[in-house]
Amino acid sequence: MTFEEIFQQLTHWLKNFSIQYGYFGVFLASLLGSVSIFFPVPYTLILFTLGSIESFNPVMLSVASGLGSGLGEFSGYLLGLSGRRIISDKNKRKMDYLLKLFGRFWPFAIFLFALTPLPDDLIFIPLGVMQYSLLKAIMPALLGKFCMSLIIVYSARFTVHIAREIFGVEGEWFSALISMVVASVLLVIIFIVMFKVDWEKIFEKRSAKKEEVEKFEGDC
Repeated sequence: MTFEEIFQQLTHWLKNFSIQYGYFGVFLASLLGSVSIFFPVPYTLILFTLGSIESFNPVMLSVASGLGSGLGEFSGYLLGLSGRRIISDKNKRKMDYLLKLFGRFWPFAIFLFALTPLPDDLIFIPLGVMQYSLLKAIMPALLGKFCMSLIIVYSARFTVHIAREIFGVEGEWFSALISMVVASVLLVIIFIVMFKVDWEKIFEKRSAKKEEVEKFEGDC
């Protein structure tokens, strides 16, 4: 069975399942779509299809999909968390300093990846490796997925062509295969940067510079 056939059969099954079980079906389809790491499960296509059906409430659809896809993203986080056990103490120390260095920017980055078609695993797996607070990650992830779902649902009602261009919800198998390959390559690049850069040295330089500025301001 080819990738195209698998993708088409999966799309057909998820569509029928979601239509049959309504909001709960959308929740499970979205959860499955996000839990799947790298292999593209077309839950946005399902959401788009149901969004075009007048009998479904747009907000309820968005809540169901946002909750399912938001929670599902943490499969990548758990994978990264379990993978931390096999990295060296030196690299663990680098991850700790990387977390401190960009501490206040992580919630925005999580929201951005959840909102856009950017592959969420590219940020959630590294967050797990860095042991970023799960509680701090949940809210921006859920909010981002809810907003994305809301855009797709209302796009299905009013602007079909725009939604297809921006979110790629047509679900073509070749596009899905390309996205899977690209996501894998990008994740490898991210980990190379994470482990090769001396984040401890950068953090210490930044801290020293900050202390100098504070001392100068105090003298003034």
